[in-house]
Amino acid sequence: MKSEIKTAIILAVAIGVGIAAINVSFSSLDQASVSNISPNDSTQIDKSGFKMAPDLVGIAHYLNTTPEELAKEMEGKVILYDIWTYSCINCIRTLPYITAWDDKYSEQGLLVIGIHSPEFEFEKDPENVKMAIDKHGINYPVVMDNDMETWKAFENRYWPRKYIADHEGYIRYDHIGEGGYQETEKIIQQLLQERSDALGIQMGADSALVDIEEFEHTLFRTPELYFGYHFAQNRNQLGSEEGFQPGKTVTYQDTEKIDLHKFYPIGMWMNQEDSMELVSDTGEIKLLYNAKEVNIVTANNAELEIYLDGDPLPEQYLGKDITSGNTLRVSEPGLYNIINSKESTSHVLEIKVKGAGFQIFTFTFG
Repeated sequence: MKSEIKTAIILAVAIGVGIAAINVSFSSLDQASVSNISPNDSTQIDKSGFKMAPDLVGIAHYLNTTPEELAKEMEGKVILYDIWTYSCINCIRTLPYITAWDDKYSEQGLLVIGIHSPEFEFEKDPENVKMAIDKHGINYPVVMDNDMETWKAFENRYWPRKYIADHEGYIRYDHIGEGGYQETEKIIQQLLQERSDALGIQMGADSALVDIEEFEHTLFRTPELYFGYHFAQNRNQLGSEEGFQPGKTVTYQDTEKIDLHKFYPIGMWMNQEDSMELVSDTGEIKLLYNAKEVNIVTANNAELEIYLDGDPLPEQYLGKDITSGNTLRVSEPGLYNIINSKESTSHVLEIKVKGAGFQIFTFTFG
């Protein structure tokens, strides 16, 4: 055998042995790190990369609690902070899960705090928020963040948003919008286990998750439409030729041409920052939409007759809040579901309004 070949073989064997030794070394290190650090041992978790949950600041009202009770209750708890507002349909859809988690885990060390950060002026009224709390069966503390100071402390920009802090106050989870319910609940279970390990508390091993049917959004649907000129900035959503005229009462004319994803008021409407208010005794709103669900956010007393493609609202499209034929009577400020169908379709929606002073803030769709 030539010396060059012998040398090559010897080098190959040496390299092979070296690689094997390195692999064994790394494998041993990996196994050691897995076996020596339990995922539930909070004392071994490096939390230097996590932020601490900010204090609740600028709170106008405490519901289902007092400042003193809440401060005491927060000590050493896993805390789910739910930033919401009661007329937001996306927030409302998350509430069954949050109330179920509160029922299931509160005795194991979970504290849910609803941070109510209002989008519209009427949502700053504690009586309105109390009605929403009763309606949705909320028993956990709700703090009213009317000046959005806690919202800013969390550096938040979205409704709804969930933050979960561990028992030491570190934010370990952050979720924007709907969905992610199983993932969120698994985080709750993990952090409760960490807490029980740290405190030496025996916790039950039930890992079953809350089973609630999740709302399925349609991929192609009309976006949220705002009636307030301030909220509608940089959005081309008002189809009427008269357009937005801030602070003015405008007589909007009927039109035969209706574009998809735009709304058309008819009658005399006052243009306000967050809404339009009907000045005449009667008025109308027309809209060509695509969705399976249509909701409106309104305030003040009025009677609304709902028509679809020129006919009274058919039974298969009846919204959950319509209780008499195609008529909806609104009084309490908030969100009302007027269209509810199984499939997403396109229709011309007409709302005939009776009642001067009626305010409409937004259309939302699902």
